[in-house]
Amino acid sequence: MISINKLSVQFSGKDLFNDVSFIINDKDRIGLTGKNGAGKSTLLKILAKQQEPHSGSIVVTTGHQVGYLPQEIIPNSQRNVLDEALTAFEEANLLEAKIEQITYELGARDDYESEEYSKLIHQLSDANDRYHLIGGDNRQAQTERVLTGLGFKHSDLSRKMTEFSSGWQMRVELAKILLRNPEVMLLDEPTNHLDIESIQWFESFLSTYQGTIVLVSHDRAFLDNVTNRTIEIVLGHVEDYKTSYSNYILQRQERRASQQATFENQQKEIEDIERFVERFRATASKAKQVQSRVKMLNKIERVEIDQFDKSAIHFRFPPAPHSGKIAVETENVGKKFGEKRIFEHLNFVLERGEKVAFVGKNGEGKTTFSRIIVGELEHEGSSKLGHQVKLGYFAQNQAALLDGNKTVFETIDEVAVGEIRTKIRNILGSFLFGGDDIDKKVKVLSGGEKMRLALAKLLLSPINLLILDEPTNHLDMPSKDVLKTALMTYDGAMIVVSHDRDFLQGLTDKVYEFVDGKMKTHIGDVYQFLEDRKMEDFKELERAKKTTKVEKIIEAAPADNKQQREEKKNQERELRKIKTQIEQKEKEIAELEAKKKEMDDILMNPANISDSNVFVQYNHLKEKLEKRMAEWENLSLQLDEAAKA
Repeated sequence: MISINKLSVQFSGKDLFNDVSFIINDKDRIGLTGKNGAGKSTLLKILAKQQEPHSGSIVVTTGHQVGYLPQEIIPNSQRNVLDEALTAFEEANLLEAKIEQITYELGARDDYESEEYSKLIHQLSDANDRYHLIGGDNRQAQTERVLTGLGFKHSDLSRKMTEFSSGWQMRVELAKILLRNPEVMLLDEPTNHLDIESIQWFESFLSTYQGTIVLVSHDRAFLDNVTNRTIEIVLGHVEDYKTSYSNYILQRQERRASQQATFENQQKEIEDIERFVERFRATASKAKQVQSRVKMLNKIERVEIDQFDKSAIHFRFPPAPHSGKIAVETENVGKKFGEKRIFEHLNFVLERGEKVAFVGKNGEGKTTFSRIIVGELEHEGSSKLGHQVKLGYFAQNQAALLDGNKTVFETIDEVAVGEIRTKIRNILGSFLFGGDDIDKKVKVLSGGEKMRLALAKLLLSPINLLILDEPTNHLDMPSKDVLKTALMTYDGAMIVVSHDRDFLQGLTDKVYEFVDGKMKTHIGDVYQFLEDRKMEDFKELERAKKTTKVEKIIEAAPADNKQQREEKKNQERELRKIKTQIEQKEKEIAELEAKKKEMDDILMNPANISDSNVFVQYNHLKEKLEKRMAEWENLSLQLDEAAKA
């Protein structure tokens, strides 16, 4: 357990936290949320003892180990990937030496009934228990499993850390924390450097982790899948919700609506009492009633409405200028870096107004292909933009490319031309740079502020082809939502590279997966792509089972006609059984969807909700519907395979 008591932190003369207190319980899974600059990363540093508060205290249960992953690290390891990850087992190495020493001492003694001998036995037992708990007897296999789960190939494990980008080195740091298996994990944006497949593996790993998790993330889907408690940092204090992120949003809306209604009713009551007192204050015959109402006023416990930070970016992309039908066309594009082949023979066409996503593991070529389209890299084959295409490119390191010595205003002013120069302050205001903020040097801005400034530059000239490479890194939830809304209404062509499933959902018409030097096309958005991948994996498994079954039949003695007829009857019986089950599932799904629609209509207006259990019921209904859909899908696949058999 971790106890936070009356925590206060000042930054640049202002309160970041003011008298904050709360408790983190064992096995809690907490998502820290709040706008950029609210203090999420600072709170993690304080919990990790990396920073001291100005006042207050942090108490961690004795014996609890804490693992902390910061947003960024300065790489300095000269080891290879596997050896660096194995340093996570420092405790196991010490325990191994301790076990050997105690075992040697016990072997050299014959005072079996003595207190000292008994004490050594207990020490040996404790050391062995801890050694097995942290996986000391299975270190290398466990390390390889975690590293491959986080996206490393087996051939990568012997490569030097210095051969990898800082993002891949961050994956090794994450692997070391997972391998240490501490009682508490403090994770600051752990998915920033992971691709979709690695994030899904990471979620699965955390589902079996028995300790406490406190994490900062702007990945809504990741938060929903990992956390069961949400702590919002807002205007120097915290609001604690015992639920995941999406439910917290609903509960916060409901809470504020209820508070507002109660506040308005109370204000009316107070006004009525004050009006009576004022009207009859000088009337002797009403003196007793006036005094009674004055006492009533003094006893009223005033309702307060939660403070709420309403600041958020707001913008729209200018209308896309007219262009030809084809925005981008590539033919047989390939790329090598030295001897390493990234991809080859990529043929790609993007039409006017089409929106697509590039997904796949890091290192498969998503960013490289994007840079080829932009014209930044030499390559094999041809790549060309269409007629009158005006390109806007947001690079993955766009914020780092800003000149740190320029002010916010100068950064925009140097690229603004013509009439747009008169609107610079309005544009910056839309991205929350107001007042003295426009005179700040870029180098003192937070990561989120730099990303907002880089996005603001995109508005300076109309474009009809937008290429975004990981645009949501370091953006808070409200800013991501505003960006997504703006992109949904943007009428030009778009390519977006992202691992953020919630951000990509419904944003694109098509997904291109980069894998093994090729590019695969999936129609639909990112969740349709993930479903397609699950289906492919399932079919591969079924094909493997079917192959094994055929091999066994070939090895067996030939069956006579009677046996064949019996098998056919069994097959037909099985088909009828599956069809009946499918019909039953379809009936259940229709009923559940009808109930969900009824509840959706109710939830559209939180003011109508008097029972907070409705959200629990709604989530239970959604889970039941998803389960029935998965069962129906599985039965449909079984029917398909059985029919082919």
